[in-house]
Amino acid sequence: MAQHAERTVRADALRNREAVLAAADALFAASSSPHSVSMDDIAAAAGVGKGTLFRRFGDRAGLIGAVIASRLEPLQQAVREAQDAAGSSPRQRVLDLLDASLRFKIENRNLMSAAEDAGLSSPYQAGHYDWWHEILRVALDQVPGVHDADFTAHALLAAIRADLVAHLIDDQKRTPEGLRSSLAAYIDNVLGNSSDPLGTRNEA
Repeated sequence: MAQHAERTVRADALRNREAVLAAADALFAASSSPHSVSMDDIAAAAGVGKGTLFRRFGDRAGLIGAVIASRLEPLQQAVREAQDAAGSSPRQRVLDLLDASLRFKIENRNLMSAAEDAGLSSPYQAGHYDWWHEILRVALDQVPGVHDADFTAHALLAAIRADLVAHLIDDQKRTPEGLRSSLAAYIDNVLGNSSDPLGTRNEA
């Protein structure tokens, strides 16, 4: 009986967590002013008490970090599967990795802005940064002519910081397609000339 009750509690907790993440995700995506989305708003949309949010996530920054992680999980899985597939050159894998990260940041600008407002402005504090850096470093290590893959991975990721992406898209009115093309050209410049040009890719 006790085990059944424990399983029920765990199932309810999991449902509450998923409801909170989905509600927060929807509210941040729909808001033109992400910093105005409050814990009260999220709790009401999820149908839980505000205390549940603080017990589960600690604070607003913890909740936003969890939402970002949940959004990144399917992307990271797709990236891992693509990296394992044969056929693409190391240079193309570098471009595909950075393009995937850039598209995520473009599509989730409001969420990323909310993270900055909550005190997560440094990308190096985010748990997913180390994941992106390591998988990019491994790809760069296989590109001829790259002498310091670790530093180059950091430098390339800095070129697509979330705050820079938001500034270019929202303030300077750059188009997502134009920004992706500029990124491809920049990577090509960083890695040098190649018979396998980085600009040749399928538009997603």
